[in-house]
Amino acid sequence: MSNMGKIMIYAGIILIIAGLFFHFGSKILPLGKLPFDFKWESSNSSVYFPLGSCVLISIILTIILNLLFR
Repeated sequence: MSNMGKIMIYAGIILIIAGLFFHFGSKILPLGKLPFDFKWESSNSSVYFPLGSCVLISIILTIILNLLFR
């Protein structure tokens, strides 16, 4: 049961960091407006694919998880 407690603590820390990032992140880093965030619009439809934001979030999460589980 002690492993479950550690997992819950790590999950809570990650959620707190994610919440702070979403709250204050738009002032620091404009997600959705980065290079390679593609947006196509036509008269009937629009498509948005945030490739640049996905890559950046993936890099940040990889660094955080590597620091936590080493």
